[in-house]
Amino acid sequence: MAAYQYVYVMKDLTKAYPGGREVFKGITLSFLPGVKIGVLGVNGAGKSTLLKIMAGIEKEYGGEAWGAEGARIGYLEQEPKLDESLTVAENVALGFGDLKRAVDRFNEISMLSPSR
Repeated sequence: MAAYQYVYVMKDLTKAYPGGREVFKGITLSFLPGVKIGVLGVNGAGKSTLLKIMAGIEKEYGGEAWGAEGARIGYLEQEPKLDESLTVAENVALGFGDLKRAVDRFNEISMLSPSR
């Protein structure tokens, strides 16, 4: 069998809250680079909790969960904290930080170059 390099692995992942309420139990999944995943379930099934564990935000769980060395994992909150003084587009642009600054700088330099 071929040896695959998984970008993210979960082994026997379990999450329970005080009082013994289990949100999920025994999840084992492995993701190959470039795959797209969907997380479906009814309200309270633990979808957001699972994604927070994957993003490293939620730290209290059983089992194992890790991303491959060099993998970057992001998380967009369901209810993000927005700057009310900005437009929706400006708030979204904040999420692109370094990329937006690089594009702005490129455009600035392009405007200085003589036209051909």
